[in-house]
Amino acid sequence: MKHFVITIARGYGSGGRAIGKLLADELGISFYDRQLLRLASDESGINEALFANADEKVKNNLLFNVAKNVYKGEIIPPDRDDFISNENLFNYQAKMIKQLAEKESCVIIGRCADYILKDMNNVIRIYVHAPLEDCIRTVEQMKVCSKKNVKNFIQTTDKRRAAYYRYFTGKEWNDAANYDLCINSSSLKREQCVALVKAYIDIKCPDE
Repeated sequence: MKHFVITIARGYGSGGRAIGKLLADELGISFYDRQLLRLASDESGINEALFANADEKVKNNLLFNVAKNVYKGEIIPPDRDDFISNENLFNYQAKMIKQLAEKESCVIIGRCADYILKDMNNVIRIYVHAPLEDCIRTVEQMKVCSKKNVKNFIQTTDKRRAAYYRYFTGKEWNDAANYDLCINSSSLKREQCVALVKAYIDIKCPDE
C-alpha cells in the first residue's frame, strides 16, 4: 500500500477541515486536527491546555508581520526556563507531525504541517479557500458567534493563522507557492474537492 500524507491549510469557513475529514474517511486513513495537541501533550508532559491556548495563533499583535522563530526542529529541554514557551509547544507539535507522517498515511489539518514536512517526498500540500461572502454564510450556520460579528471573526481567525504561519515558517500562509494544490471550495461541492485531491494523489504518488 502506498504511503502518503495530505496537509490541509484552510481559510476559516472554507470547509477545509470538513473536506479533509471526508477525504480521510474515503481513503481509510487517519485524520489529525486537535488530536495533535493531546499527542504533543502526552509526548512532552506539558499540560494540553497550554497547547490549546497557543493553537495556530501568536499572542503579540506586534508579531503579525514578523517571522521571528522559524522552525528548525530543535526541542528545548525541561531544565530550561523556556521549556513551556510557545516556541517549544510548536516544536513538540512538529515532532508529533513528523512521527505520524513517517509512520502512516494520514490527513493533517493546519499547524504549518506543509512546512514541517517540506523535506518529505510523499506529502501533498493543499490550501482550501473561498470568497469571504461564502465563508460568512458557512460560519453563520456554525453559530460560533453572533451574525453581526461573523465577518470580523473570520478575518481575525485568518489573520491569526497567517501570523502563526509567518512566525514559524518565514513564509506567507496564503501564498500558492507553498502548496501543491489550491482549491476554491466555493466552485466545487465537497465531494468534488475530495475527488480532485484523490486524482492528484494518484498522479503524485502512484502505486509502487
